[in-house]
Amino acid sequence: MPTNEAQVAAESERLQATLGALQAGCFRPLDLLPYQGTTEKLLALALNGPPAGPAPITEGLAELAAALEGVDTSQARVLVFGGGTGLSNIIGGDSRHPRWPENPFAGLKALFPRTSAVVCVTDDGGSTGELLKDLPLIAVGDLRHVLLSSIRLDKLTKQYELNESEATQVVGRLHRLFNFRFPRLPVDGATLLAQCGVDLALLPPFMARSLGGLIAELFEHGGLRRLGQRPHCLGNLLLVAAIYRQPGVQPWSAEPVAPPPAAIRQGLRFLADLLGASPEAVLPCTTTPASLKILYENGVLVSGESKSATARRRCPVDRVFVEFAHPPEVAPELLAAVAEADIILFAPGSLFTSIIPILQLPGLAAAVRQNRRALKVLLANLWVQAGETDLVRGERERRFHVSDLLRAYRRNIPGGFAGLFRQVLVVGMREIPGSILQSYALENKIPIYLDREQVQALGLTPLEAAIASQHTLDGRGVIQHDPAAVACAARVLWALRDPAADGQGEEEGEPQGEILALVNPQRQTPDRRLAELEARLVELDLTETWRPVVANILWNHRDIRLEHLAQVAGLRLISVADWSRCQEWDNVFSFYDPQDRMIKIRADVAQPAAPGAGPGPRFEIAFLVALGQSLLGNYAAVKEKTPVVFKRETVGYIFSLTMREEPARHSFFTGQELAEYLRLARMRPSAANPLLFTRLLNSQEGFTPPGLLFGLTYAWYLDNRFAPHIEYKMSIARAESSDLVPEQQRIAGRRQGLIDFFRSRVFRQQQVGC
Repeated sequence: MPTNEAQVAAESERLQATLGALQAGCFRPLDLLPYQGTTEKLLALALNGPPAGPAPITEGLAELAAALEGVDTSQARVLVFGGGTGLSNIIGGDSRHPRWPENPFAGLKALFPRTSAVVCVTDDGGSTGELLKDLPLIAVGDLRHVLLSSIRLDKLTKQYELNESEATQVVGRLHRLFNFRFPRLPVDGATLLAQCGVDLALLPPFMARSLGGLIAELFEHGGLRRLGQRPHCLGNLLLVAAIYRQPGVQPWSAEPVAPPPAAIRQGLRFLADLLGASPEAVLPCTTTPASLKILYENGVLVSGESKSATARRRCPVDRVFVEFAHPPEVAPELLAAVAEADIILFAPGSLFTSIIPILQLPGLAAAVRQNRRALKVLLANLWVQAGETDLVRGERERRFHVSDLLRAYRRNIPGGFAGLFRQVLVVGMREIPGSILQSYALENKIPIYLDREQVQALGLTPLEAAIASQHTLDGRGVIQHDPAAVACAARVLWALRDPAADGQGEEEGEPQGEILALVNPQRQTPDRRLAELEARLVELDLTETWRPVVANILWNHRDIRLEHLAQVAGLRLISVADWSRCQEWDNVFSFYDPQDRMIKIRADVAQPAAPGAGPGPRFEIAFLVALGQSLLGNYAAVKEKTPVVFKRETVGYIFSLTMREEPARHSFFTGQELAEYLRLARMRPSAANPLLFTRLLNSQEGFTPPGLLFGLTYAWYLDNRFAPHIEYKMSIARAESSDLVPEQQRIAGRRQGLIDFFRSRVFRQQQVGC
């Protein structure tokens, strides 16, 4: 038989087999619904309604949809873990958004009135960051955010005898009051209320009196009034006032005191109940002040949650750690809530700054695993987030997927994710127009796509559903989780649970010893660190103008240690006309002068970027480079540049550096550490003189002297936007190495050694590098 006839016969046979299979099959009404598997199809039915079709086929689907909608969820105890906007949004909508008061009662709280949120408290930006400068307190910004989102219509109307329209108006006024931001607290409460446009008389009388009392505290309590000297969100200050007015809290005059854990919890309960939320609606994951440390794949370790968003490391995040000011406290009430929960949800949000820090608290992940009867679901993030999920660990050229999200959880949570959740709920992308995704891509916003087989291989059940907000998609072209849709999906999953199978087959997680919390060696809260830095700055030769500027730089870079200022006597601005420093090696326009121990910066670098503004980033870079150089101190006794002549032609030169003898040396480092650094800077130690280091260069070779290299690397380590020259040098570590180019491996090894030196020797961070 000719080849073409054989192909035709084979194709005909395949066609007949396929047709026979279809004819033999039995059509089910569920086949009209999109997605895979019964659970996903029922989610689609509940979220989108029955599909169009002949009544005999769709009647059963309509009946099933009604049955799902009628499931009683009023007594189900729901516990949601998260932080910030993602948590607030699914609880009851993003309460910071200007249009939130138009629909403030949707979300999980509407279908599950017994919902509580466990909130991450490691935030250090915005008003929260300003509060941390003055108070030994946990971060309160996300607590305030979720608190507003937790206000329930049924409780508000019953508690204050309001109708729905009146309750909506009350929530609108609370929204204005709690989200009002000011650069400085005005002279009195009346002026404050006038500025934010809220008349307390239009609120229910008890609520008005109580909020009026908290506002009065801000002006009558000396310590609280001092907080108003910085820019703040009023809601944060009201929450602080509610905490500090609790029994057992000693008001402070000169030095702030930490409120007892019970006062923090009671202040939150009081304010939640006052606003119309359940008293237990908002639970801080801990009452111990904590900060985040971010370890990148290249070994750089930086402190502060805000660094994950602002620093662009061009390197994947490896792990994150939470450092506590003292051994952390996990409230018995929180552990009880975990044990009693019927549903445990993990909200979408920043991967490394919301869920993971919560589950690093000793005992909390274990408590979730021990509740083997609860329905446990992870809501996957929607978008790749710059600085966190824009690069995949080990495969930097690949896009971030849901399975990468899960691997990050497994890597960062004690015992991995086993026993924490069984299902992963993902936004179905098929309902989102391609034009919207394309416009997002133009803004460098990329969805985290579901790789179903990889998620299943990890032992979890992926569930796609139409839980994106159609309202925001139609109105603003914005894709985000829809609070009502998420609540509806949770109800379906609750209805489909098999109570008889609760806890069966659930893994306990990898065997773990006792998880030891990472505690600040100095037992130091951020406000105490700032106070110590400011006390040191008073001793320096700084004008009143520059002291707060320098203090703010030191505050923004939490890894700068107090000892890093030991070799600095002050700051001098040098006019352009008087700037005589040779710029052969650089154009940084700053340096540390070991003769008078002054940081010297050319005056034009300190000019403000705009009239009335403070100095721009050029000054910050210049200051950090010089501060880094100061750690070396006066270590160099002699620096020389000697030409190398061959056949009467200068072919290069030798750069030599002789260190001072130990008694005359003033440096942050020991002699051994200095020698280690100089070797990393490619300086060759002399066999005859341990204080002498040399480097041979050809006439065309670029060279960064050790002191300048140290200052630039110091600034780069703190924030890689500050030293692109060093970022270029370090980029070799990101390149795929080859055995064919041994020199590349040697260079990459030196670069890695330099990073390790700065982590362990400069910033003394080796204790979390494991």
